[in-house]
Amino acid sequence: MSVRALETTTVTSLVEDAAAAPSMHNAQPWRFRFLRADDAFQVYSDLERAMPRADPTTRGLHLGCGAALFNLRVAIAHAGWAAVTELLPDPADPRLLAVVRLTSPTLTDDGPEEDLLPLYPAIARRHTSRQPFTGEAIPEAIKDSLSAAALLEGVRLAFPDVWHIHTLLDLVHDAEGRDDMDDAASEELRRWTRVGPESEKTARDGVPEYAFGPRRLYGRGTVRDFAGRGLVPGRATAAFEDAPQLAILGTVSDRPRDWLMAGQAMERVLLEATLDGLATSLTSQALEWPELRWTVRDPQSAMGFVQMVLRLGYGPAGPGTPRRPVDDVLEIV
Repeated sequence: MSVRALETTTVTSLVEDAAAAPSMHNAQPWRFRFLRADDAFQVYSDLERAMPRADPTTRGLHLGCGAALFNLRVAIAHAGWAAVTELLPDPADPRLLAVVRLTSPTLTDDGPEEDLLPLYPAIARRHTSRQPFTGEAIPEAIKDSLSAAALLEGVRLAFPDVWHIHTLLDLVHDAEGRDDMDDAASEELRRWTRVGPESEKTARDGVPEYAFGPRRLYGRGTVRDFAGRGLVPGRATAAFEDAPQLAILGTVSDRPRDWLMAGQAMERVLLEATLDGLATSLTSQALEWPELRWTVRDPQSAMGFVQMVLRLGYGPAGPGTPRRPVDDVLEIV
């Protein structure tokens, strides 16, 4: 069977898996094009889904697109094809973030795609959890495997010590206060929330009310409250962790290529964590304020730039959130 035997239904399925990736406010800021003549997927950014207030540099947008790119790589490997990925292949078109070329209909025993195969079941299972986690400690062996997973994508994942975690929690609290006082930030958040039964039914993107999780009664959880300044009738309250288990994902440099690498590493870590039985969520509030982002890093670490803070632990998995129809994000030419 040749690579060109890839049917439209298969292409659609691969992109559907790719689009299961997390993105800031579930904006899903990606588009895909499959070039039949070249046996290649192109991954584009969708700048209409950018967030000028929270993400003016589009760093967060690139992270989400990188996560979708990683899911695409996993799905292609699961389908049995070998592929090579090139980041930012056209300097004249910065919206073109990556090209994934199918090179063979058969994976080799020692190819780089082989280690992606076990991750495939986690694509459908991974969901952001905004619920409280238990106090059960994550074993060191699992932490080591997650750090190794990030390294496979050329990115570092570190687990901060107690002092650094307290600093991170203070920075998140600071960012939450700034967001509450910023009308533009509140309006942008409202744009990506879906409140009410009718809105939830028709939602194709954004964060629906059922995925907000409970309102924090006390504790130092790092979960963003998507209700913002509004009140959601009947919403439960809960006690969150006093000492959440956090990890920071970072790169040496801070350019679009680094952001794409970090997005792929982030998704690899999230999928690995899901297979390990962990619940996960992402924390970017403090990273959205430039004056706070620099202080998120550990000054004694070689990590130059923090790209994401991950909250990991044992607890209920989050619900699935809406996805755009594949026809809206895929073009086959």
